[in-house]
Amino acid sequence: ATAFGPTITSLVPPEPVPSPQDFVLWSYFNTLFCNVFCLGFIALIFSIKARDRKIAQDPAGAGSYGRKAKHLNIAALCLGTVTVIACVVLLIVSSSSLRA
Repeated sequence: ATAFGPTITSLVPPEPVPSPQDFVLWSYFNTLFCNVFCLGFIALIFSIKARDRKIAQDPAGAGSYGRKAKHLNIAALCLGTVTVIACVVLLIVSSSSLRA
């Protein structure tokens, strides 16, 4: 008879792959409040595409769409902020010129 020794097995869990961001909430905010040149809406479209790619287990595609959405959101937020500041300045200047 042959004797078998105890079998030692070790389970190494795989490294978790970070999920790419889709920036849907930021895109939604920019669509509602900072939609200069429709950049917020376009960013929302790319964010939804990134979320769809994430669900389809395509991290490369999700990352690509997510980066595009991020850059469009940055542009929309900057242009929206500049537009609001310019409108406030014009409103103050025009109201002060009417009083004089």
